[in-house]
Amino acid sequence: MSLSRAPRDIARKLAEKSRAQSEGWRRETFTLPRLDARAKAREWFDRYPKAAYMTEIEFWRELDDGRIEFVIRRLPSAD
Repeated sequence: MSLSRAPRDIARKLAEKSRAQSEGWRRETFTLPRLDARAKAREWFDRYPKAAYMTEIEFWRELDDGRIEFVIRRLPSAD
């Protein structure tokens, strides 16, 4: 049995493992004006409480036009 230790093989195995672990997450991306973005995030946290769904803002940024782009992720565990 030959175990390959080439960097590309290690990278591929790590990518596969990472993909398998992240498949359980549900993600949604929004791009909204600041107040609407805040309301949408509050809606998600009210609907999917952090304690049950591990809901979190995974990424956010302010765009040049002042809108907020953000990604919310949660587990579907209690669906």
